[in-house]
Amino acid sequence: MHAPSPASVARRAPRYHGALHRFACFCAGSILFLICLGGLVTSHEAGMSVPDWPTTYGYNMYFFPWQDWVGGIFFEHSHRLVASGVVTMLCILGVWMIFQERVWLRWTALAIPIYALLEAALGGIRVVQAKDWIGILHGCLAQLIFLAVSLMALFTSRWWIETQPKVVPGKWTGRVAAITVLIFAQLLVGATMRHEHAGLSINDFPTAYGQAWPKTDAASVATYNQERLKAHQQPTSAFYILTQMVHRVGAVLIACCILAATAAVWLKRDSAPELRQWSAIWVVLVCVQIGLGAWTIWSNKAADVATTHVAIGALTLITGALLTAMSLRLRRTA
Repeated sequence: MHAPSPASVARRAPRYHGALHRFACFCAGSILFLICLGGLVTSHEAGMSVPDWPTTYGYNMYFFPWQDWVGGIFFEHSHRLVASGVVTMLCILGVWMIFQERVWLRWTALAIPIYALLEAALGGIRVVQAKDWIGILHGCLAQLIFLAVSLMALFTSRWWIETQPKVVPGKWTGRVAAITVLIFAQLLVGATMRHEHAGLSINDFPTAYGQAWPKTDAASVATYNQERLKAHQQPTSAFYILTQMVHRVGAVLIACCILAATAAVWLKRDSAPELRQWSAIWVVLVCVQIGLGAWTIWSNKAADVATTHVAIGALTLITGALLTAMSLRLRRTA
């Protein structure tokens, strides 16, 4: 048997396509922008401002009169238009990926347009059926699409194709992957709170109704609701209070896990510099996210603060996914 020639090896090696990588990055940024628009729709309680779909008050949505873009209609209709543009770009990205040398990347990229169309359909069904649980599913799928496209941007980068072997601490990859899953679960709880209108079921922080852990018996909840009605707030329930407490505990747990993972990679002197840099960014993001969560409560769930909280949560999730993929790549090349 003859060893493969350098020419045949070069033919099989993936090449860096700068235009494709930049387009994938732009698509990822567009999805983040769309998530922010969706956050504004929810924060402004504008989800049903346009009661029909795919039309907008009977108009083709692309020809809806601009002078009628007022109040909640502005947020909901803008979200629809931007979503249609993002879905189109994701379809282009999927077709473009078909021509890449890496077969696994082709098949992975083909799923993105399918999920994008499913996401658009879920958004429409949410309007038609007026079901909050569909809104929760719609929000969580948006996070997964953002994650997938961000990974596509990484996979098409020059770094991914040309990186050299570097040191990854033992068991670090699995721990980071587990933290990323935990962050997604935290986003799921957050989406449930937002779409069930339970975001201010506890209106003080860091205490909860003046206690470390609030009582949730019927008498205590009735007392809470009496005070809430005096402050012109919606009544709450034991389930909503417990959901928010789970969200708070989850935030502390995730922050501790991220700090531990970052410490592990920084304490090992020869760790890959990329992992050090991105893990430091991860710490900053989770600290900002906790601060925004507190600010959301203190500001009585101001729309811009709550939406920024959603955006930073998405970036925290993506950073964990990118760190997992990067460490796997460094191990594989090693």
